[in-house]
Amino acid sequence: MKKKVKKEVKRKKFKDFLGENYSKSWEYIKESRNFIWAAVIIFFAAAIIGFLYQPTFLVNWVMGQMKKALADTIGMNTFQLIFYIFFNNIRAGFGGLIYGAGFGIITVMLSILNGYAVGYISNSTISAVGAGSLLNLLPHGIFELPAIFISFGMGIKFGSFIFYKEKMKNFSKFFVNSMRVFVFVVLPLLIIAAIIEGSLISILK
Repeated sequence: MKKKVKKEVKRKKFKDFLGENYSKSWEYIKESRNFIWAAVIIFFAAAIIGFLYQPTFLVNWVMGQMKKALADTIGMNTFQLIFYIFFNNIRAGFGGLIYGAGFGIITVMLSILNGYAVGYISNSTISAVGAGSLLNLLPHGIFELPAIFISFGMGIKFGSFIFYKEKMKNFSKFFVNSMRVFVFVVLPLLIIAAIIEGSLISILK
């Protein structure tokens, strides 16, 4: 009986812990919405440029990234693909967040590069197999893009600590809140996105 009560208490504490942190995460996201919208605008502006304008040096960079991804995933089963996609997305999202410490400059550059790559790939895909092929991106994009935008928005806000009088206090505050958002909101979204994308790739092979 005592063991059962202890388990119930632990379960309740865990639920309260999750609920509290999840609630705080969404509060911080709402507080940071202008920075998140800035990341969205930068990303899609770069995507439009990537769709319309394709200088050789940028095309070579995108193609290099695509070839590396294809080479890395050759022979992978569905489970391996999911993990590969998940950890790649974690690296992109976490990098966009943590590099914000450099006054947000690197995060903005990452938003531009990722947006440009999406624009270029969209153009190439439409040219090769038609606009309908972009529908394949929707299922996982619904989860992946918001996760990336939130991460990049957090990164840009993180870099804004430099404009406050109490710089180190705000540096610490932004870091703690950003990490909470990453763990309780971004990671679950990236897990769902990876499962969907990895499964789709396996089906379409």
